[in-house]
Amino acid sequence: MASGVLAAALVLREALSGFDASLVSGADCAVLVEQLARTRKACAAAEARAAARAAACQAHTERGFRDAADWLARTSGSSKNEAQAALAVAGAADRCPATAAALAAGELSLRQAEIITSTEAACPGSESELVAVALRSDLASLRHEGRRRRLASRDPDDLHARRHRARSVRHWLDELGMVRLEASLAPEVGLPIVARLDAECDRIRRAAGPARRELPRSAFAADALVALVSGAGATPAGRVDLVIVCDLAAWRRGFAADGEVCHLVGGGPVPVPVAVARNLTADAFVKAVIRHGRRIDTVAHFGRHLPAELRTALELGPELEGTVCVERGCGRRHGLEWDHLDPVANGGMTSFDNLVARCWPHHRDKTERDRAAGRLGGGAASSERAPP
Repeated sequence: MASGVLAAALVLREALSGFDASLVSGADCAVLVEQLARTRKACAAAEARAAARAAACQAHTERGFRDAADWLARTSGSSKNEAQAALAVAGAADRCPATAAALAAGELSLRQAEIITSTEAACPGSESELVAVALRSDLASLRHEGRRRRLASRDPDDLHARRHRARSVRHWLDELGMVRLEASLAPEVGLPIVARLDAECDRIRRAAGPARRELPRSAFAADALVALVSGAGATPAGRVDLVIVCDLAAWRRGFAADGEVCHLVGGGPVPVPVAVARNLTADAFVKAVIRHGRRIDTVAHFGRHLPAELRTALELGPELEGTVCVERGCGRRHGLEWDHLDPVANGGMTSFDNLVARCWPHHRDKTERDRAAGRLGGGAASSERAPP
């Protein structure tokens, strides 16, 4: 069988070397591209299987290489990381029959197979569904689904701790003397930064008018980063939007059980919504979407700023006759401030159920009680004015 594959490879290579695309119609070229792509994937899979067998037999040492990945990288013209990934996929595919069959048929690339096998290892039972995703969607969709499943399989507290340990920023000069940046940030920190950067980039790009067609978006993103760091950007810090989706039972309990949802949209699972919110700046917006089955029970916000809809609801007052100081016997209706029953510094939400109106003296007294109880964490209470 090996001699047959070898002979076929030689014949194919000879045919390809004499191929002139200018002599073929566009329609035929399109068909040829589709078939060559599938053949290329089948060849890559066969190459990986053969390389894994050669490595197991130490055949690479006979060619002067100590490391099989070094030999494969040199032979295939790839990087060592790519060679190591190919060898790993060849081994993992033996435990994933659906993936192995699709690889052999040229229906999957090695990169797709790598995502599927790594996800199956972390989330047993995922293989068939991911193969289906790969066959009907692009690589980005498969990568997203695989990452979503792998993150969901991790313990949220462990994931949160690992993300914190993995945070990093580094910079260096490239060959042009340009300053290069690379950063890894936890989603509750990085997503707001990216949101502000994208918003500022869009603003600068729109302002550029027709000139924007001459430059890639990445150039405007560089201008946006400089503007935000220098303080010249027009996108306010308080514009941050983070959305936590959580099942009602998990919210009440404080952690998510099996089958329950508790995650940052675009950022994966979080240990406890309130714990994440405590780590954010006071001006950040964290929207908490409380879910009960398919019904959305509550949309609340962590942070001090009051959305317009929430402010309107609060200003109606408890008797729909306007705001009044909540302290018994006070009755003041002017000079009121919004007070978080559970302080923001303690993880309290900016929500209808957690906000009351207090006059300034009673708000000050409540703040001192919270501070004495250790609920402020050294921070100050909100003092946003309620309407007169």
